[in-house]
Amino acid sequence: MKMTKAELEAFLAAEFPQMAPLRMRIENWDGAALRLDMPVTEQNLRPGGTVSGPAMMTLADCAAYLLLLGLIGPVALAVTTNLNINFLRKPGLGDLGAEATMLKLGKTLAIIEIALFTAGQAEPVAHAVMTYAIPPKR
Repeated sequence: MKMTKAELEAFLAAEFPQMAPLRMRIENWDGAALRLDMPVTEQNLRPGGTVSGPAMMTLADCAAYLLLLGLIGPVALAVTTNLNINFLRKPGLGDLGAEATMLKLGKTLAIIEIALFTAGQAEPVAHAVMTYAIPPKR
């Protein structure tokens, strides 16, 4: 583990202050898996009274990014190169949680799996796999 939970939170606040209104919070970081939660608010909803796909994709991407940084250190320029998400069922209106685990961490690419859950529900509402490009070390 290259970054602690506190270091990840400080990095996110410093480098991405625009994310503060989403009120995401790291619930768990154990060096292998990262759990990121986000309260569902009116801004996250779409017609029909459900959480929007873009809100779920944002949570998945942020969880993957923080997991990657937790493992490799504060590399601000690591970027998403692919996002594949399957929406499995209609999410509830409770907080959303993302559980991210590393599938493969290479020198230039990382592949991360993310399961999204509504608080209090056992079945995932979405499943994502993301690829991140890691910039070369100088």
